[in-house]
Amino acid sequence: MTAPAPTAPASLAAAVPTAPGTRAPGQRLSTANAGPRPSVVGFGTATPANSYTQREMLELFGIEDRRIRSVFLNSAIERRYLTLPPELADGTRKTETQGELLAKHKEQGIRTGREALETALKRAGLALPDVGYLCCVTTTGLLTPGFSAHLVKDAGLPVSTGRLDVVGMGCNAGLNAMAAVASWSAANPGQAAVMVCAEVCSAAYVFDGTMRTSVVNSLFGDGAAAVVMVTDPAGTAHAAHSAHATETAEAGEAAPVGTVLKAASRIIPEAVDAMRYDWDDDQGKFSFFLDRDVPYVVGANAEEVVDRLLGGTGLERADIDHWLVHSGGKKVIDSVKVNLGLSTYALRHTTGVLRDYGNLSSGSFLFSYERLMEEGRVRRGDYGVLMTMGPGSTIETALVQW
Repeated sequence: MTAPAPTAPASLAAAVPTAPGTRAPGQRLSTANAGPRPSVVGFGTATPANSYTQREMLELFGIEDRRIRSVFLNSAIERRYLTLPPELADGTRKTETQGELLAKHKEQGIRTGREALETALKRAGLALPDVGYLCCVTTTGLLTPGFSAHLVKDAGLPVSTGRLDVVGMGCNAGLNAMAAVASWSAANPGQAAVMVCAEVCSAAYVFDGTMRTSVVNSLFGDGAAAVVMVTDPAGTAHAAHSAHATETAEAGEAAPVGTVLKAASRIIPEAVDAMRYDWDDDQGKFSFFLDRDVPYVVGANAEEVVDRLLGGTGLERADIDHWLVHSGGKKVIDSVKVNLGLSTYALRHTTGVLRDYGNLSSGSFLFSYERLMEEGRVRRGDYGVLMTMGPGSTIETALVQW
């Protein structure tokens, strides 16, 4: 028996659609004569050196409040990679200023972003001089110039590289930026376009003992992720540069390449304040806010945007072989699972990334993508749906085929 979909509390009830959209009937999507399409030919991830269990975090910061401990220990998160404040002589941790947090954001973002970029290029069989376009995504700090300029300098990318920085869009931003990268790729066949999501969530926190900040502090982790996209001028998947120039164990052939077919978005203006940064005058820092009703709003709108994504393709949800959903938190994942009728197995990589890394903001879905590809179960012709959610409130989706 399918569990009933949760209903949203009244505070955000207006953000829940009264009648989900339905998929318009159509023929099964054919890409045979669709012309050149951008494909993901390489991917990579990176994290800081140190990771901590949730229990270790509670002990390191001396947190004894039972309510806060419960939030940490019942989050479905076991471990997160973080760059913690320096330890003081008395064993406590330094209170970082906003300036020190921004310095951490810059240093760690460049380091992990470069590592993810270099891994993605290596898997694609490409080198730094091959990059024609770079889009960098972050929400955990503000830099001018942005990460794209710093990575050109630090990694040694061509000075002619086209650049774009996507800043402040939040956890959904990876797919927003990927759409821009895919568009550049389609307009420049044969050239490599790269997206790097560099999120240093330990550079964007307030530690004041309140439940508001404790929920945020229990959830997010640091990490960067990158993808390389190339549009084959011949109109076929760009297998020559496939990351997985590694071979599948069974068939002895290169792993399939994911080709982006379509995207669909859904912004929920009624929930514009449900996820946001506020300036905390007392702390002198930006403080992130998550409305407790976010899981209900995201779940209630997921069906409409997915149906629109599949509309006109001839595909039903049952035809989707792989689901890569943003690891936004246990309740968010559960709400998406119930509303879309997905199995626990379908979301195994989403829950696995949450367990092992926490919420990595804009790059979370790419950590799941990496796990899926390394699993070796993707076959040519398989379909996948990528989904991210974040401030706006927004749901972004993309349909891919391997």
